[in-house]
Amino acid sequence: MKSTTRFQLSFMMFLEFFIWGGWFVTMGTFLGNNLSASGAETGMAYSTQSWGAIIAPFIIGLIADRFFNAEKILGVLHLIGAVLMYQMSKATDFGVFYPYVLGYMIAYMPTLALVNSVSFNQMKDPSKDFPLIRVWGTVGWIVAGLLISFAFKWDSLENIGQGMLSNTFLMTAIASAILGVFSFVLPKTPPKAKGEKASIAAILGLDALKLLKDKNFLIFFLSSVLICIPLAFYYQNLSPFLTESSVENSTAWASGGQISEVLFMLLLPFFFKKYGFKKTILVGMLAWMIRYLLFAYGNSGELFFMLILGILLHGMCYDFFFVSGQIYTDSKAGEKVKSAAQGLITLATYGVGMLVGFYVAGKITDANVIAGGGHTWESIWRFPALFAAGVLIIFALLFKNEKIEYKE
Repeated sequence: MKSTTRFQLSFMMFLEFFIWGGWFVTMGTFLGNNLSASGAETGMAYSTQSWGAIIAPFIIGLIADRFFNAEKILGVLHLIGAVLMYQMSKATDFGVFYPYVLGYMIAYMPTLALVNSVSFNQMKDPSKDFPLIRVWGTVGWIVAGLLISFAFKWDSLENIGQGMLSNTFLMTAIASAILGVFSFVLPKTPPKAKGEKASIAAILGLDALKLLKDKNFLIFFLSSVLICIPLAFYYQNLSPFLTESSVENSTAWASGGQISEVLFMLLLPFFFKKYGFKKTILVGMLAWMIRYLLFAYGNSGELFFMLILGILLHGMCYDFFFVSGQIYTDSKAGEKVKSAAQGLITLATYGVGMLVGFYVAGKITDANVIAGGGHTWESIWRFPALFAAGVLIIFALLFKNEKIEYKE
């Protein structure tokens, strides 16, 4: 790969995840403090990610794969996103804010697949080249958090009270506009299914439903959907929790989760090969339970280390479960329905699972509001901890161990 192309793809990936990390982490705090949104309303806002994930396959399958170059659609979607993100920064109540965030996520979620398509189209050896490009996305997310906390201090306890978090949407709008324009000079990625008939079943990955006849895969599939409920609590409540706990530079601390993703990704091949798929998944589930218990009983004082450990466990929670699950799905599906199987898992988790998860998280959060504002966070965090423990027990008892090779 040419150095110019490598830079283009790395910069594209950096901006793609800088954009996501620049507003998604702090949105819960912004909604609660700036728009007086309830937990249920905050859950609605976060669930737009799920609606975007459900609609994204149609945009990719019906439009991107058949009619237009991927880089051009990427540019148009990010330019639309820039306008919607700017409108989000100006919203003064949740009723105005929600349609914009819904429109934004419908535009943004397809770009996650598009940046991968643009990248893979330029690679002779994706297994070698893609990780070196994709890691810049994680760097982008981390940099966004560091800028918010240390450069601009928008998430300081004083500035949150003055409504400064609205600037995160302005920053993201600018980044979206830059990526939108930049996308038009990316390497050309023509539609790969031009002239082929579109099948709704194929687009949604429904061709892989036959895999559910395998009891082991069915147990894994249901566990994947259920574990998204605890995951939703993390995305929706981490920033408000740290803010209410009087943690300064909370967005920077939260970016520790992305740093740990990189570290645990490096450990995953060793752990997977040594202990196998089932034990790797169980350790990931155990990490979910421990993480939420650390949040429930830690504080911003002497037990602050417990909150940091909980954040740093994010890499183990995510990589050991979801990445291992992708490897397992790839192994079980076979060549014919491999793409359909991955699409089905994505739809079930980021679509249905997270949609239910954000709804439940909103209801639990509202049920633990205390007089004068604030929340009983111990009770809020205990719910996902117990739920993750339940999923762990179900998986441990019903999933029969089988040998799965780790494919790098």
